[in-house]
This record gives sequence, C-alpha cells and structure tokens, in this order.
Amino acid sequence: MSTTRRGFMDAVGNTPLIRLEKLSRETGCEIYGKAEFMNPGGSVKDRAAKWIVLEAERTGALKPGGTVVEGTAGNTGIGLAHVCNSRGYRLILLMPDNQSPEKYQLLEALGAEVRKVPVVPYSNPAQYQHQAGRLAQELPNAVWSNQFDNTANRRAHVESTGPEIWQQTEGRIDAFVASSGTGGTLAGTSEYLKARRAGIRAVLADPPGSSLYEFIRSGEVKSTGKGSITEGIGIARITANFNGAPVDSAVHVEDPETVTMVYRLLREEGLFLGSTSGINVAGAVRVARELGPGHTIVTILCDGGAKYTSRLYNRAWLMEKGLLEAAIAGGLPR
Repeated sequence: MSTTRRGFMDAVGNTPLIRLEKLSRETGCEIYGKAEFMNPGGSVKDRAAKWIVLEAERTGALKPGGTVVEGTAGNTGIGLAHVCNSRGYRLILLMPDNQSPEKYQLLEALGAEVRKVPVVPYSNPAQYQHQAGRLAQELPNAVWSNQFDNTANRRAHVESTGPEIWQQTEGRIDAFVASSGTGGTLAGTSEYLKARRAGIRAVLADPPGSSLYEFIRSGEVKSTGKGSITEGIGIARITANFNGAPVDSAVHVEDPETVTMVYRLLREEGLFLGSTSGINVAGAVRVARELGPGHTIVTILCDGGAKYTSRLYNRAWLMEKGLLEAAIAGGLPR
C-alpha cells in the first residue's frame, strides 16, 4: 500500500483494524475496532461525505462554485466541511441545538455556516433535515446532501469499509457490529461482508430512544427507552440507507454500559473515543460472549473523544446525568 495520498479525498479510508487486547482476552474472541477516527476529518463520516459529493459532481447536480446543504448532528458536517474546502464549495449546515459545543466550534473553524435549530420530531416540518432540504431548493446551484436517504452514503461502505475489513481479517470474520444513525455504515458494510460469506452475522447496537432495536426484532418501528446521551445514532424511522439492510439481530445498550466501555477503552486500551464507539464495542463484547470463544468480531471506532470533553469526559456533566459511577466502573478515578 502506498504511503502517499493525493489530497484530502484520497486520504479517506484504509484505516487500520485495532485489536482490543483486554476485551479479546476476557471473551476468548478476537475483537477488533476499525479505527475510523484516523480518517483525515476524524470520523467514519468522511467516507459518506466523500461519496456523496463525488456522486453529486458525477451526476452534474453540483457544479463548480456550488453550495452543499446538509442537516447533521456533527460528524457528517465535519466530513463535508473538509470535502467542500478541498473541492471549492460553500457549506451550510442545519444542526439540532443539543449537540456538544465542541462540534459547533469545530465546524465554524472549518468555515461551515452553521444554523442551529430546535430539536423536534422528524414528523415536524421544522426538523433540521426537512429545513436543509427546503433551503437547498431555495438557493442557486445548491444540493442537499441528504445523508439519511442518499444511498451514496451506503455505497461508500459497500465499496470501501466492507472490502477493507474483509482484506484486513483475511476473510476470517464471524460478526460485524455497529450502531446506526443514517444506516449507511451498518447496512453497506454488512451488505459487502455477507456477499462474501452469508454466514457472517450483522448485528445492530442500538441506544435508548431508538426504534431500530424493536424493528430488527419484530418489524415494528417502536422506540425502546426514552433517550440517550449518544449523539448521531438512534432514529425513529427507516431510512433509505437502512432499508433492506441484511441485519441478523440487535442488542440494546443502555447509557451506563456505553459510558463504562468508553472509559475502559481509554484506561485499558489507550483509545480516546466518543460515545458511539463505546456502544459499538459494548455490542461487540455482547456478541462475542453470545458466540463463545474462538470467534472474530469487528466493530467501528467512529470518532475521537476531543469533541466530547465538555460532556462525556466532564465529571460534573456525568454526575448531572447520573453516569459518574458508570465512568468510575470503567476506570475514571473517584
């Protein structure tokens, strides 16, 4: 593999697999995390951003000097900001107003125009994704990247994440575990891996408040729990990216388990990660224990922890949320 890349776009992907040493020893399985926080924009969403913009260029929807509009909880916006800077586009982001302050600060530093909107259900026309779609129609030479229902997102993982995992494990993989927001990562990666070997298990790790856990179990879109501290995952509808995803089963992971795992990853593995990585790894451990020793499980380490220092890595915030003991269980000093 060449060690040089031609600009930002060429640097997206080809992230390493990291063996999670302590958890692998505990379970008797090989548990690996795909180090998506090592993408140049810092998260797995760099892949979706790249594929979406390239597809818009290919179809002629996005022309030189144009504008990209998106509704995002943060990481897709960050990926799009890098991509748009590298390709010469303006970026306008509609974001729910409950995200970590670090995300807004970073996006503004990257040159994106950020518009915060109140959190409302998807059925409300004022919901941030709907607002993004309408704004893109109103502006000249603008496209709505539409990460939830633009299947270029899913294709990014069919064409890159899945093949990379297959190659890195030399095809010796028994299960792939991931959470879902847009659905692109879980659906696309699972689609590729199962095309290579149908017996590979694809498992959703779902937070409280999401409707996908129950959908996988019963076919009913019905929320489990009231809400979660996780950002950018869990959803109350079936997106075009998630629709038809070859997912075999699901695990429901409560916030205390997620927080404990985040701190275990930091204190035991040296990995400073966000909450989505915590739920993914917690789900992978559940699957490892279900399958028993001798299996190989791969999950996604979505992004780094720097965007969450005021929340997930803040003792006062953890105490306010009733999650301090969970963090201490993971290794945070008392």
